[in-house]
Amino acid sequence: MMPADFSQGTSELLDRARVVCEQRGAKLTELRRNVLGMILDSTSPVGAYELLDRLRQTRHRAAPPTVYRALGFLLEQGLIHRIERLSAFVGCVAGCTTPAHGALHTHAVQFLICRRCGGVVEIENQAVTALLDRAAQDVGFSISSAIVEAEGLCSACCDGADAANKERTLPTEE
Repeated sequence: MMPADFSQGTSELLDRARVVCEQRGAKLTELRRNVLGMILDSTSPVGAYELLDRLRQTRHRAAPPTVYRALGFLLEQGLIHRIERLSAFVGCVAGCTTPAHGALHTHAVQFLICRRCGGVVEIENQAVTALLDRAAQDVGFSISSAIVEAEGLCSACCDGADAANKERTLPTEE
């Protein structure tokens, strides 16, 4: 996928990501930009091999290490998150903001993963983070980073499941 093929919103985020990287003394190369753009443009989490397949459309000799190095950089810069449960990646819009004093972007995050449609919602609930921190402190543990992944059904899939259940339980006329 060439940069011109990205949506307007993704192109704007890519420009912001470039500025953030420059301010941190890091370089958002064309390859890293393309990988980030593919992740940001995706409507669902994207796996490394799916990214590799897309990348090979323009870089025919791209190999797995190429993608993994780009993903490593993007993770380090806080521009993407890895969802362990799915072995996939999602963009992190918060990572495209300029942190104070040039510090790398980090934040506690929670993911809600729909087991039916595969959709993922990122939330940043400070109460969950504080509760986890307190629980860790109670046992003498200091958390350096935390990603919580909760699995269930999104509202659309719940609505669909409720409708299907109602259809099965409706009495039939005899």
